[in-house]
Order: sequence, then C-alpha cells, then structure tokens
Amino acid sequence: MAGVGEPLTRVLLSDQVYTRVRGLIVNGDLKAGDRLVEAEIARDLGVSQAPVREAVKRLVHEGLADHIPRRGSFVADVSSQDADAARAVRVIIEEFAARAVAERADPESVDALRAKVQDMREAAEAGDIGRFRDADIAFHRILCEASANPFLSRIWSLMEPSLRALRVVSDPMFTGDWAEMAVQHGVLLETLESADADRAAAAFAAHARGDEGVLGHGHDHGHG
Repeated sequence: MAGVGEPLTRVLLSDQVYTRVRGLIVNGDLKAGDRLVEAEIARDLGVSQAPVREAVKRLVHEGLADHIPRRGSFVADVSSQDADAARAVRVIIEEFAARAVAERADPESVDALRAKVQDMREAAEAGDIGRFRDADIAFHRILCEASANPFLSRIWSLMEPSLRALRVVSDPMFTGDWAEMAVQHGVLLETLESADADRAAAAFAAHARGDEGVLGHGHDHGHG
C-alpha cells in the first residue's frame, strides 16, 4: 500500500488519521478493494495502532470502508447491482423531496443549499475533489431535511453511507468538468426557487438518474 504521508504530531490523533486516510480515499489515491493495514498506516503516520483502529471504524461507519471478519478492512467497493439499486431509490427520494421543498419555498433552506453550491464552485476551482464531494452530499442531505418530512430525512441518513461510497469508488479517476457539475447544482437550485414543484421534481429525478441533459447542459456523468 502506498505511504500515507508525514508523521502526525498534534493531539486528537484518531481524528487526524481519519482525515488523512479519508482524503486518500475520496481523492482516489486509495482504490476500491485496497486493504487498510492498520500497522502500516500507524508506522507511516508515526502513531500507535489504537487511533488508526478508531479512524478505520469511522470510515466503515461512513461507508467508505468495509470490514470483513478475519480478513481486515478494505476501501469500499460497490457492485453494479448495488449502484443501480441505490440510484433507483435515490430518484424516488429526491423527486419527492424536491417537490416538497419547492412547494414550501423556505428561504433558510434555499440559503443553505445555495451555500453548498458555492462550496462546490470553490472546490472545483481549487481542484479539491474531496471538498467537492462533501459539499455535493451535503446539498442533497439538506434537500431531504428541508422537505420537513422526518421519514424522508431518516431514509436519506440510512442511504448516505452507501451513496458516499458509490460516489467515491464507482469512478474514482473521474476527470470530468467539476465546474460544470457545480453549475448543474446551481440549475437544480433555480428549479427550487422557481416554486414550480413539477419542474423541480423532474429536474432532481433526472439528476439522480444521471440524465443531466434534461437540465440543458448535457453533462451525463451522474456523479452529483
């Protein structure tokens, strides 16, 4: 396994190990199926195995790693069947949520979504893929929370680890136009601000399917 960087020297070591290894996963430096060897990570970072173990547990909980008894922990992989299943459920959830948010037209929720679009724009400009993906996930989480439907938010929270893993490992070497992806989310936000519930629902459903051409920009990578 490739080295994970310079030794860590400050407190809260498990948080730092988590941040370092997570960054390697979301940026594609560690690939799906790569084993997370605690002893190697500890040696590379100059820490004991205890904070590494805690960090790996967090990655497993987040959906970015899998733990297999008697084999160890590995960067998560997602089968094509799982990807299709997750996408199908996501279409239903986001279509429903977008309709509800457009009908409610809550300024505070719209502002929160706008902030995440701005985060995506800045991350795209900086080439910070990890930050972009975090803002992307947060955008869709806020959408579900803004629907004011607690069951919808609960379903999203259950799905988020799998969706996060899907984004990271389904195409870790994706080199498309991140700025264009931020633009797509801006278009989605505009449909919510239009208060046209049918338009918003159709746009978010198309986005969840990966059919970005419906939004008028023709970007069809399905990573948002």
